Amino acid sequence: MMPHLTTLTLEQKASLLSGAGFWATTPVDEAGIPAMTLTDGPHGVRLQRGDADHLGIHESVPATCFPPAVAVGSSWDPEVAEKVGAAVGAEARALGVTVLLGPGINIKRSPLCGRNFEYYSEDPLLSGVLGAAHVRGQQRAGVGASVKHFAANNQETDRMRVSADVDERTLREIYLPAFERVVTEARPATVMCSYNKINGVYSSENRWLLTDLLRGEWGFDGAVVSDWGAVGNRVAALAAGLDLEMPGTGGVTDREIVDAVRSGRLDEAVVDEAVRRVVALADRAPAEGAPIDAVTQHELARSLATESVVLLKNDGDVLPLDDATTIAVIGGFAQTPRFQGGGSSHINPTRTDAALDAIRALAGQRGQQVGYAPGFAVDGAGDPVELRAAAVQMAGSADVAVIFAGLGEKDESEGFDRTTLDLPAVQVDLIRAVAAAAEKTVVMLSNGGVVSLEGWHDDVDAILEGFLLGQAGGSAIADLLFGRANPSGHLAETIPLRLQDTPSYLNFPGEQGHVRYGEGVMVGYRHYETVAAAVRYPFGHGLSYTSFETSALAVEVTGDATAVVRVTVTNTGQRAGKHVVQVYVATEAGPVRRPARELRAFRKVALEPGESRSVVLDLDRRAFAYWDVELGGWTVAPGGYRIQVARDASTVLAEETVTLIGDVIVPVLSFESTVGEWFAHPIAGPALMEGMVAAMTDEQKEHAVEQQDQLRMVESMPMKQFLGFLGEAVPVEALERLIEASKAAQSA
Repeated sequence: MMPHLTTLTLEQKASLLSGAGFWATTPVDEAGIPAMTLTDGPHGVRLQRGDADHLGIHESVPATCFPPAVAVGSSWDPEVAEKVGAAVGAEARALGVTVLLGPGINIKRSPLCGRNFEYYSEDPLLSGVLGAAHVRGQQRAGVGASVKHFAANNQETDRMRVSADVDERTLREIYLPAFERVVTEARPATVMCSYNKINGVYSSENRWLLTDLLRGEWGFDGAVVSDWGAVGNRVAALAAGLDLEMPGTGGVTDREIVDAVRSGRLDEAVVDEAVRRVVALADRAPAEGAPIDAVTQHELARSLATESVVLLKNDGDVLPLDDATTIAVIGGFAQTPRFQGGGSSHINPTRTDAALDAIRALAGQRGQQVGYAPGFAVDGAGDPVELRAAAVQMAGSADVAVIFAGLGEKDESEGFDRTTLDLPAVQVDLIRAVAAAAEKTVVMLSNGGVVSLEGWHDDVDAILEGFLLGQAGGSAIADLLFGRANPSGHLAETIPLRLQDTPSYLNFPGEQGHVRYGEGVMVGYRHYETVAAAVRYPFGHGLSYTSFETSALAVEVTGDATAVVRVTVTNTGQRAGKHVVQVYVATEAGPVRRPARELRAFRKVALEPGESRSVVLDLDRRAFAYWDVELGGWTVAPGGYRIQVARDASTVLAEETVTLIGDVIVPVLSFESTVGEWFAHPIAGPALMEGMVAAMTDEQKEHAVEQQDQLRMVESMPMKQFLGFLGEAVPVEALERLIEASKAAQSA
């Protein structure tokens, strides 16, 4: 324990473990322990000086709103994530913030989750790499990170109490790896526990989650902080490993801690350790940071936004708008942009760029004419028929119509889940009507979660999916429309054809206090590829204004369960651009059902026209492993693995098969093991068969094939029940010796 903490009373120590108010911890001036400020992020600083809340209701100080995680995920670029982290960290430090809450790295289990805008991806590798980069950038700027929401927080419906019922393998392979990567590689100052239960136990009271796993297995040495209001039983949470409860409770839970210690229900050493971890955060309390140049930050936000837009469709190379003389800009979002999500991460931006203004400015420089018709009102005002008619008339006389469509904050936000993937009907009607009248039609989407493209996709020429791009998104969109920047985003989540096709459809969002993760590891593209289900656009999809060629794939096995992948990428087009090399692994090896393919490495590379580059990617042991629930650990099955370089999760460009030695696992047998497991065992199987053959009569040996068929009928029977069928062929003592031999073989 730190020397200056030895003089603290039990009451003072307890007070350090909960907030003094909504955003600050409790100071103990006589011990030299200052108050620390924690505030919302992660794509901007939401610091409230006056009335405080956790839902973005009250005003916060102006800050740069950078692209949220949904956009950063689409960048597939850890440099983008790191720059966002560094930029928000610098602003937070200038404002005296000790810990900025974020990034959010939960998996997008369902496209309906209302908070998907704050998460990166449906894939744990992509989420973990980007999350770790954000944390590194933010903490290098001198402000601690709080990685959230730990764990299995994948919906807003009943989020304060629902039990996420998830099997062990699914937790380990899908919902925990991003947290593991961030904790072990980026060492965040804090981890924030989620509201929900996991398999019936609240995250805040889950000792396996917060202590055994987080601290024991992963070596986390920072503080665990609650989500705001996530603690129901303060003493149970402290015993489980939750250090700091936020916000404060006016001393109520402090007294509960004191009473528990004095009654002997709680060891004071647990309090001391939690205090040590919370006080260690004070070392991160920022000195006065350098003043922030709002203009520079805004321009950074603009450049990062251009990296994050996904060009879904571009028939006839209608984009960029090089040849258009007259452009009809249509849609209320062109003038009133939707650029961030709702709720606790809602930023008060220093300024906001409207795409319409930026388009007019760039078109004016090029001698192009721009007209504008709202087509629909963002706030629902006006006559939709009249608005649509005016837009159609304008589109009919223009070379190209650019429609801005998407979802408003009333359609998606923290606190509730969506019920549909559809765009509002008034927007769908507008798109179809304009597309029928216009010579060429481009749709620019702004939404926090994926939306359905059905009913209008085939009517338009080009689609740009911007998701939410931050305060400079309007200028970034104009840069992309006119080719000043080249689209390089790729989908970090699948766009399905129907909501009913989504793997969690039958289970999301649960019922009667439980949500069953019945799809197991088959989340997102893992499901679609495994069952060969058609989607509108697959995970990893993204077009460009240039073209790329992949060649010279070579895979070198470097150990029992590791490999190195080398591939050459060439920009075969006429524009500079960025390409994402995606490496997937596919296998049928092992005793568990594996997805058709899984993303195991990626790299974004910038290439000039005609430039080639060799890209080298390492595949570590985990790239080939599955979580073995029987052994309680990661296992690489011996056998063949197909290393696939793909354009997206559905399109393999090149592959090479390698054979790995893997882990030679000799199972431990018992009388509960099945007949099939006994006969398949490398030690027991041959001995059993030898004993049975020796006990057979000559006539029985003549019908050996029939004997084998009969054996298949009882493969699932536990050996203790099969003993009666064996008679004297294999004595119990012999089976006991084989059990001991299996134990010795595994320990060896």
